[in-house]
Amino acid sequence: MKVCMRQFNVYFALAALVLLCGCKTASHNQNDKAAAALRVHLEFDAGDTTGLDTIGTATVLRDNPVEYKILNEPALTEANVIGARIINTPGGFALEIRFDEAGGYILEQDTAANPGKHLLIFGQWGDKKTDGRWLAAQIITHRIANGVLAFTPDMSLDEAEKLVDGLNEIAKDNIDQQLHQSPSQ
Repeated sequence: MKVCMRQFNVYFALAALVLLCGCKTASHNQNDKAAAALRVHLEFDAGDTTGLDTIGTATVLRDNPVEYKILNEPALTEANVIGARIINTPGGFALEIRFDEAGGYILEQDTAANPGKHLLIFGQWGDKKTDGRWLAAQIITHRIANGVLAFTPDMSLDEAEKLVDGLNEIAKDNIDQQLHQSPSQ
């Protein structure tokens, strides 16, 4: 009987050790993940006087700041992102953000209904408040039906890489969650 207890204690000790090591590794990996946030707001229609408590402002561009009235509630967030990348353009770079089906539908509806207005894009690429700001005021020239928003951000390439890395980490989690949901949800 004592032999069985010793074996049990050895197995219990090994199991506890594995769990402790596994938990420590998981929390370490969690801290290594890049932090990122993305908010896409629609410019507020100055002629609309309803819901004035839902209006805010966004100041875009650091060199020549321009202030826009926006709807406080973002139309799209990083929860809708399924991919992000940097695109090389003549004289610089642009960001391309790909949205999931729901986000693509929202993007299509908002761009179809609001030509001439702006999509104001806020990005956060770190834990500090200084690691985030309004990145762009993309004018809506046409309906965006493919779920992809491309814009030239007011940020350095290093900041853009951090934002894209963080958004792609979040996108992996978003895709994993969508794959693991049952069809009835």
